[in-house]
Amino acid sequence: MLTRLDIRDVVLIDRLEIEAGEGLHVLTGETGAGKSILLDALGLALGARSETGLVRAGAQQATVSAAFEIADDHPALGLLAEAGLPAELPLVLRRTVSADGKSRAFVNDQSVSVGLLRRIGDGLVEIHGQFDQRGLLDPQTHREMLDAFGGHAREVKQVAEAHVAWREAAEALAAAEADAARARSEEGFLAASVEELKKLDPKPGEESTLVEERTLLANAGRLVETINAALADLVGERGAERAVGQAQRALARVQGQAGSRLDPALAGLDRAAAELSEAARALSSVGSALDLDPRKLEETDDRLHALRDIARKHAVAVDALAELKTELEIRLDALRTAASRIEDLTRSVEWTRKAYAARAEDLSKARAKAGKKLDKRVAGELPPLKLDRARFETKIEPLAESDWGVHGRDRIQFMVATNPGSQPGPIAKIASGGELARFTLALKVVLAESQPAATLVFDEVDAGVGGAVAAAVGDRLKRLSRDMQVLVVTHSPQVAARGDHHWRVSKTPKGTVPTTKVEVLTEPERREEIARMLAGEKVTDAARAAADALIEGAGA
Repeated sequence: MLTRLDIRDVVLIDRLEIEAGEGLHVLTGETGAGKSILLDALGLALGARSETGLVRAGAQQATVSAAFEIADDHPALGLLAEAGLPAELPLVLRRTVSADGKSRAFVNDQSVSVGLLRRIGDGLVEIHGQFDQRGLLDPQTHREMLDAFGGHAREVKQVAEAHVAWREAAEALAAAEADAARARSEEGFLAASVEELKKLDPKPGEESTLVEERTLLANAGRLVETINAALADLVGERGAERAVGQAQRALARVQGQAGSRLDPALAGLDRAAAELSEAARALSSVGSALDLDPRKLEETDDRLHALRDIARKHAVAVDALAELKTELEIRLDALRTAASRIEDLTRSVEWTRKAYAARAEDLSKARAKAGKKLDKRVAGELPPLKLDRARFETKIEPLAESDWGVHGRDRIQFMVATNPGSQPGPIAKIASGGELARFTLALKVVLAESQPAATLVFDEVDAGVGGAVAAAVGDRLKRLSRDMQVLVVTHSPQVAARGDHHWRVSKTPKGTVPTTKVEVLTEPERREEIARMLAGEKVTDAARAAADALIEGAGA
């Protein structure tokens, strides 16, 4: 609920601080004193549209802040968490408007967008007036009100979940059909490409192997000549192998005369002979493996060129051809099995649509039942509010399937007929300003338990009525205030007498510029104010006695 409202330099208000509590708060005062300015200022803090005309003449900036005490699970704290802002209490909304029209918004002194401020404000306070453009004038709220009254939270959730499942199934089917259409257009290309790649059968790393082999084959003749020359140097008539053998034999003949001194040399020659023999065998093996057939080189070149040509065709690296072949085979296989998958998805769409339709039908039936109950309850509230000739009707119409959504398949609108025999029409077009405010009050009384709000504000809901009707308005406002905080701007003494808190708004001269002030009235001051409202400019003892009777009769 609202606990404090601070206003600086707004129209006729230079500085104003108001503290609020539980129950019914009444704001009274002469016409033009500035009661509507208070509501404009509160609306500014809640994210309403700003105007340069709100800044007091001569001031640089208008500032309004509103503090609220709310429950730990209030949706406003969830909005703060989504925005990455700390959820501190009390929750303080602040708005500034400079003389040049620039506006800034804050929540707990953290800068936020005006849009976020408005979303938070909408969950904290409902303001209803004769010219309110939201509330009952917005048909979007009618469905929410009816579902809250009927207690349809579970059904609404089930419908929303069923719609999401249906939408996801439909999207999957559309995507599969689009994929299949694209695949069909390239089926010939896919089949030819797969066949071409299968025939070529590329292997990972094959390009580097072929390049190496081609280099070897291109230089095979020169390599053979070099290898043969090297072999001659190793094992020929004057080769190293023969020289080592001669050295071994010569040393062996004198080995006995030298004792063990020649052993290391002989061992080294043995190793040299073995290494030379191994080198000769290796060279012979390489030489034998070299293919001097020019057709082999031609085949290698052809293979390498074929791989590179198809890689360029598909704009991939040669080493990626094997992976591409697998990918194209999968796409071709998917095309050939697409019909079966589309059949499965089509059945899924049909099933999820039926499930949604069943859930939506259950919700529609529940809404129809709740609508009749709501109409009856509201009808019981209308006669005391001087709307006894009016008729309230909850109109529920089926939507076209293209308009079915997460909220069901119903168009819900509150209709009224203000004269007997006339056809009900949209409440926004049929009801006058005063009637609309009283219709809102009647609905709020009926919906109080199912749709509680932290703070509810009415601006002159009693306009154009008096006597018993004004008393009925006051009685209903009092009943509402048992479950929520209610603020009402009123000119009716019958309404004012039922207030738990009474604020008097007045305009006083301050220099050459009048200013608006708000006083919290004591019991004697409250009695005098209600007497003024009854008597007019001159308060009489009779008016004071009537005020006492009103206060006593209101149980205040």
